[in-house]
Amino acid sequence: MKSFKPGAARALFLSTSAFAVSFAVWGLIGALAPTFAQTYGLSAKAKSLMIAIPVLLGALGRIPAGMLADRFGGRRVFATLLLLAAIPAVLIGLSNSYAQLIGLGLFLGIAGSTFPVGVGFTSKWFTPDQQGTALGVYGMGNIGQSVAVFGAPVLAIALGSWRPVFFVFAAISAIWAVVFYLFARDVASGVKPKTMAENFALLRREPLAWVLSLFYFLTFGGFVAFAIYLPTLLRDNFKLTAADAGARTAGFVLLATLMRPIGGMMADRLGGARVLVPVFIAVAVLGALMGCPWMPTFTVGALGAAAALGLGNGAVFKLVPQYFPKETATVTGLVGAFGGLGGFFPPLVLGVLRDATGAYTWGFIFLSLFALFCLAVNYFVFLKPSRMRVATAMM
Repeated sequence: MKSFKPGAARALFLSTSAFAVSFAVWGLIGALAPTFAQTYGLSAKAKSLMIAIPVLLGALGRIPAGMLADRFGGRRVFATLLLLAAIPAVLIGLSNSYAQLIGLGLFLGIAGSTFPVGVGFTSKWFTPDQQGTALGVYGMGNIGQSVAVFGAPVLAIALGSWRPVFFVFAAISAIWAVVFYLFARDVASGVKPKTMAENFALLRREPLAWVLSLFYFLTFGGFVAFAIYLPTLLRDNFKLTAADAGARTAGFVLLATLMRPIGGMMADRLGGARVLVPVFIAVAVLGALMGCPWMPTFTVGALGAAAALGLGNGAVFKLVPQYFPKETATVTGLVGAFGGLGGFFPPLVLGVLRDATGAYTWGFIFLSLFALFCLAVNYFVFLKPSRMRVATAMM
């Protein structure tokens, strides 16, 4: 492997830490969902909507955020998004109703739109044979979700209320916006940035970008859905305390986060499509295990799924800069948007199924079937001999 460019290590540290901060802010409502459910007397569907709402803007916002990063540079766009995310966090700390929480939670989703900005910013600092590993390390910013789900309930107890928690995280986001703006540097490029219209045209004519979006809908969407909904699911299914549910969810997030760079390194050596084969098979099997309402079985399924989804996240983002080296942030915006939507819909579906059937079983069955569908798509698009020759030539 070639040596890193001067400044690459600093760029990777800044982007990863900034992603962690934004992800922590993005996950605050899900982390404190049991507290809000008790405060406002919410049904399963109402809890699911509250948890999913921040994911919606975070998902849809990734498309324009990626395009803006390709056009204006990741440094300015990332810093701006971190600063903007602090505003709804402060306002949620001042809110007094479920309706206000829903409305402000939508705008808190700004924090979740940073992902493609960091991918575009980071990938330009590394050569193609280093990008899988580098983006896997960047993806470890997912640890911010673990900080939120474990730290927010503990901090709320220590401070005597959930309100100061939002003020603390807002302050961290604003401070890191300044740090990123002052110390991050974009890689100089002689290529003229594409206009927004040209970027949208790219997404219309590139079916491969949509295939990668499908895969990220499962791998990253599954990660986000579990990260934000596990505290509620564990309390409903197994009657755990908020602190215990938060600690277990933090373990899930931590394992998935640590597996992400391993997925990137494996993809650098074996190819992203090959790594995705065991990932999709594992998710299908483990999803069935999680459908069993028995704690040991659920724990094995959840931890195994965390590892598989983490590997899958790293593998998918080896494929993005490989096939779209000049439009990485733009395509990442699309792929990341679908990943975010993959975190938006499952909590809603799980809440509806819980109210309708009294259990979450069917939700996990759907997860297994979707993983098998992605396995088939991966084979026909990437792994058939003709496709593999093309991929090998481009590596």
